[in-house]
Amino acid sequence: MTALRFSGPVLPDGEVADLYVVDGHVTYEPQPGAEVAAEGWIVPGLVDAHCHIGLDDHGPVSDAEAEAQAIADRDGGALLIRDCGSALDTAWMHEREDLPRLVRAGRHVARTKRYIRGYAHEVEPEDLAARVADEARRGDGWVKLVGDWIDRETGDLAPSFDAPSFAAAIAAAHEQGAKVTAHCFGHDVLAGLLDAGIDCIEHGTGLTPELVERMVAAGTALVPTVMQLDKFPEHARGGAARFPAYAATMTDLHVRRRATLMGAFEAGVPLYAGSDGGGVARHGNLVGEVVALAALGLPAYDALGAASWRARAWLGWNATLAEGAPADFVVTAADPLRDLSTLFAPRAVVLRGRVVAGVR
Repeated sequence: MTALRFSGPVLPDGEVADLYVVDGHVTYEPQPGAEVAAEGWIVPGLVDAHCHIGLDDHGPVSDAEAEAQAIADRDGGALLIRDCGSALDTAWMHEREDLPRLVRAGRHVARTKRYIRGYAHEVEPEDLAARVADEARRGDGWVKLVGDWIDRETGDLAPSFDAPSFAAAIAAAHEQGAKVTAHCFGHDVLAGLLDAGIDCIEHGTGLTPELVERMVAAGTALVPTVMQLDKFPEHARGGAARFPAYAATMTDLHVRRRATLMGAFEAGVPLYAGSDGGGVARHGNLVGEVVALAALGLPAYDALGAASWRARAWLGWNATLAEGAPADFVVTAADPLRDLSTLFAPRAVVLRGRVVAGVR
């Protein structure tokens, strides 16, 4: 394959360089005869830390639709995806060189009749740990729990399982070498999950300063899905007639979301970008989440890092485009640290050393 040459500032440091791609990897050794591919700001491949390839509003989709979702995410710059729960087995995507690198969490694990129909393995407390252990073996190092959802008896958000059941499930996953994350809108479920050593919290709108301190001490990550949180008023309206207490809770969480999440960021909670594509959001809009993080209050460097170099390191990949690194990156026309919107129209999206998308 002909070597490719990309020129410009290489983030996160911003040092100007000629970056060459040979056999799917980065080198800074000049390559005679290299094809000039693109010039601009070079960003380590973007990471969507909360995405659902293989899902739509009603549950699993066909393999063909899942492929289209993955391509939309890829063309939007997401080259590494933590698939945060899917009812479709997408392990076959690992064999596709043209699709994003995928870290699968298997299928959501929820309480019986306490989550979106068609999405999850639904179990009772006595079966939770065994199901989680099975998902840990089936996935790529992560398991996704539904931490809280509407309890029809109380009419409000409530933990899906009691704290001992969650603790047994998390221990079972850890014994299999997997990490655990959980959907958590409200407050009541969080302490028990943190007590049990959970590795990540999704959404996190119920956090308090005391819980934030515990996350910092333990290194527990947070994926806030800001674009999803902006839909809380819609969720509240949808549930108001039947569950007024839930509607009031969701409204309150929406009002306090900025203070809650910025408090976590400023305290030092590791925070990563997730679009929730396939959940309530369209695929291919990871950049929208990066922009939303900045609108929330994160500096551009941190908002982009949450979807690039820091997120890559968190998931065990190369944080920077050092010599020999996999050639996964995005090239933008302008400095994204000055204008994040330039990420919406990349000059080149490079995956495994091939230009797969972009406007060059």
